[in-house]
Amino acid sequence: MAGSYSECGSEKEHQILETKQQDATDMDSEKAHIPSTLDKKLATETTTPVTAPPPLQDGGTRAWLQVLGSFLVFANLWGFTFAFGSFQSYYELTYLVGTSASSISWIGTVTVFLLICIGIISGPLFDLGYFRTMLLVGAAMETLSVFLMSVCDKYWHFMLAQGILQGLGNGLLYLPGLALVGRSFKKNRAIAMGVTTCGAPVGGVIYTLVFEQLISKTSFGWTVRIMGFVMLGSYLISFPLLLWGAKNIGDLASGAPRKLFDRTALTNAPFWAYSTSNFLIFCGYMIPFYFIPSYGELVLGISRSLSLYVAMIAQASSILSRLIAGYSASRIGVLIPWIICAACSGAVSIAWIGAHSLGGFIAIAALYGCFSGALIPLPPSVFPVVCPDPKVFGTRLGMAQAIGSVASLIGAPIGAALAAVSSHGGDTNYLGLQLFGGLIMLAGAGNLALLWWVLARRREAGSSVLI
Repeated sequence: MAGSYSECGSEKEHQILETKQQDATDMDSEKAHIPSTLDKKLATETTTPVTAPPPLQDGGTRAWLQVLGSFLVFANLWGFTFAFGSFQSYYELTYLVGTSASSISWIGTVTVFLLICIGIISGPLFDLGYFRTMLLVGAAMETLSVFLMSVCDKYWHFMLAQGILQGLGNGLLYLPGLALVGRSFKKNRAIAMGVTTCGAPVGGVIYTLVFEQLISKTSFGWTVRIMGFVMLGSYLISFPLLLWGAKNIGDLASGAPRKLFDRTALTNAPFWAYSTSNFLIFCGYMIPFYFIPSYGELVLGISRSLSLYVAMIAQASSILSRLIAGYSASRIGVLIPWIICAACSGAVSIAWIGAHSLGGFIAIAALYGCFSGALIPLPPSVFPVVCPDPKVFGTRLGMAQAIGSVASLIGAPIGAALAAVSSHGGDTNYLGLQLFGGLIMLAGAGNLALLWWVLARRREAGSSVLI
């Protein structure tokens, strides 16, 4: 009996032990399936985005209407910039007599500098969903600057209104306009981008034509006011085209902070080759557009009206080159057309020295516009090859644009100062300006060849990207 009791006791003890072990196993299983509050928080932070990005469109009527709206925006912000040659010659010869050509050119270059440089900030703001605000504020600032120009009569007035205020407004519109079109297309993105950027020379022709037709028939104030009303009307048309029923202007931010500076770019050879090339090319890029009208009047002795028509020829011929360059880039890559266009633009700038007749002057203007037009849309197209890492792509592109904006700021004033040095005895001589613009663009083309070599070596090392 004692034996039986002992066996029974052992059985009970064994059952109790098994029950405890099973309870412990169940508790461990429950713990494994029920994460702690901290685990939940970490899982949420690492797997859940702050906002759900809207789906990317791929064409359609709504997308092409946004292309038309962006075309109108570019016609204003870049078109008025390309038309600065009209103001350069008028200020120099009529309105701000006694102010040097170099000082006057700073007004236009400050506008371009701010237009490009503010894009470093406007890009992230666009990603955060502030496109509507930037469009309305930027358009209001640019339009206001034009109306304020109509009452300016001193150099510093124009610097504040046409240079700084207009540049700040344009900077809010430049990159967001391109990014919006990029969101709207996949298959036909290159074509849509090409159509959008063609707004720049079209706007330049329109504003130059308005200035030429009105400046001799009415006052400077009313000429500029009418240009302001043209700008206001085109912006009012662009607003519904860009915003009405649009679903691709929301917040696409991933929650990760975007850097404005990437230290590792400073030791990256392709980045420096790209940035240096851009800097050299943009030092000379705007010089002919700014000084073709004054060259016609001061050197060739032709009328202001005819000089402005020659400037319009340069602007209009760039439309065709943008489209041709985009098609060529899709066939043979981006770098080769970029090198050819930069080298030919520099060569035409030097050939400008020999333009002593009206026919030669018109030919030089048309050729320069034809080759230089591609220098705006091609550089951003090659940057994904220069920086294939998407984590720092936007940051490095902004850094490269900042470097290029400095070149746009100083190029034309340096050229004008060299023209003043070349002039003697009251005779205007543009030799220094022409040599500077041409040689520095040729140097940029040579540096692009270096960039091509660097990228080719990287491709041979195992990268599959095409250049």
